Amino acid sequence: MIYTYCAKTDTGRARDNNEDSVAYDEATNTAVLADGMGGYNAGEIASGMATAFIKSELSRWLSGANGLASHKEVRRAMEICVGNANLSIYNAAISNPHYAGMGTTLVAGVFYGDVLMLGHIGDSRCYRVRAGLMEQITRDHSLLQEQIDAGLVTPEQALHSNIKNLVTRALGVEEAVLLEVNEHPVQPGDIYMMCSDGLSDMVADAEIGKILDSPLELADRATALIDAANAAGGRDNISVLIVEVGEQTEKKGLIARLLGKKLP
Repeated sequence: MIYTYCAKTDTGRARDNNEDSVAYDEATNTAVLADGMGGYNAGEIASGMATAFIKSELSRWLSGANGLASHKEVRRAMEICVGNANLSIYNAAISNPHYAGMGTTLVAGVFYGDVLMLGHIGDSRCYRVRAGLMEQITRDHSLLQEQIDAGLVTPEQALHSNIKNLVTRALGVEEAVLLEVNEHPVQPGDIYMMCSDGLSDMVADAEIGKILDSPLELADRATALIDAANAAGGRDNISVLIVEVGEQTEKKGLIARLLGKKLP
């Protein structure tokens, strides 16, 4: 598989600073997005710590593993890196009064061969577009999602809820945090997008899917998504990290030459 990355973040139209953070490492196919929260610039500190720490530590471990680790070992490495990042943010929050109560949501993915190992905490999301159909492949850790699951509100009513931003799980708020990790088989042609709720709260899933599945270059798709969120009001910071999956056609060509025939 060939993975192509594009990340963009924008302050939006209502905020003075950007508390989102995105990072990726092409060498190890690692991607991280975080949406910070807290007073002063604490949210910005929390999200920046999360993405920098997890990208650095996870990429270092994956490089050392050299593609020989099992899925179980990769999952465990993700849990350890996120746990260490959580403790770093928590300790910073309790040692500095300005950072008290800071925390961040998180989406972290490792494209490992033909599988996406995807972990998340909070309500930042990951979507997948496959064969023209878009699906949300993370489930929000939020009070609103719990109400939906309990049948107290419908998904349609949830669109107009005033508790959208109340998360039930966040990185850095407590000494320990549970990372939800799931494995997703990857296919050529897939498009994956991590985003903060500055996008998903402002733009309907159908419109997001339409832009992601358009023939635009990745950077132009990212810009179009941010523009759509800002056009709808831009009430929060907006961040997107898009990954497009392709096939290693050059390897096919090499095999064909070795076999003395052209593969379809």
